[in-house]
Amino acid sequence: MILKIYTVDAFTAAPFAGNPAAVVPHLEPIEEKTLQKVAAELNLSETAYVSPATGAVGESNPFKTCSLFRLRWFTPTNEVALCGHATLATAHVIFHSLENKSEHLEFKTKSGVLVARREGARISLDFPANPPRPLTPTEEKHFEHLVARAAGGLKIAEVQVSHATKKLLIRLHKSCTREQLETLKADPISWKSLHDGSVVKGIILTLAGDLRGAAGEESTSGYHCLSRYFAPWNGIPEDPVTGSAHTVLGPFWAKKFGVSSLRCRQVSPRGGEVEVRVRDDGRVDLSGPSVIVLEGKLHI
Repeated sequence: MILKIYTVDAFTAAPFAGNPAAVVPHLEPIEEKTLQKVAAELNLSETAYVSPATGAVGESNPFKTCSLFRLRWFTPTNEVALCGHATLATAHVIFHSLENKSEHLEFKTKSGVLVARREGARISLDFPANPPRPLTPTEEKHFEHLVARAAGGLKIAEVQVSHATKKLLIRLHKSCTREQLETLKADPISWKSLHDGSVVKGIILTLAGDLRGAAGEESTSGYHCLSRYFAPWNGIPEDPVTGSAHTVLGPFWAKKFGVSSLRCRQVSPRGGEVEVRVRDDGRVDLSGPSVIVLEGKLHI
């Protein structure tokens, strides 16, 4: 079987930044073990497999005419239930390379139906909001050593958890700086000895930016929040820009600042921007640009 394959840098307008994802459009079924082997071979944080929904396969060019697709995401080690940047990358390929003329696309996934909409040069994703909650005393004790190791000596203000996404959110104290967060030397692989991944599969380190709500003054950074994200339990030591993490960060910081729209920066070495709109219906809109950097053929 020979399939088209694309590599897309998501949440960036420039190549070699943001978060790369592989996108594999297909019409015929692919064996489960092959899906995982390809993702391991590519060794990107995510490989997305997308196919037209049942009923569209008989059309002459279903990727051009269909607006409902099935979508799955695989890391190099396992399948995940939700991935923002690979969904953005998939929508970009369908809109811009496969010449789909729809204004919005729907994706059937393990996290329900996700919607991608055109917004000028950007694409907006309609995702479930995953607000975190404070740890219980039992959880605080259980994660004490993991939290201390992840923070790398930086002062911690609070810790919360999103059980829906299995993400631990560590808010750093306001005395910490962007430079400290950016230059923090983390060793995520060592964290696996402190937790088996049964409750948490990823850790968000986050810091307030220089935007302080609707009445605040914008300073040089122009972001409500800064973050880094690590997911060694999913085979991803550090993820460059993470859509699913912003389904947690968005509700968390929106509540802190009393706003519904946030501009966020993930300060990984590659870096990228995510705009988040927190809605009243338990959903969030994540938007950002993306760019195709590679197009080729996959032989399986």
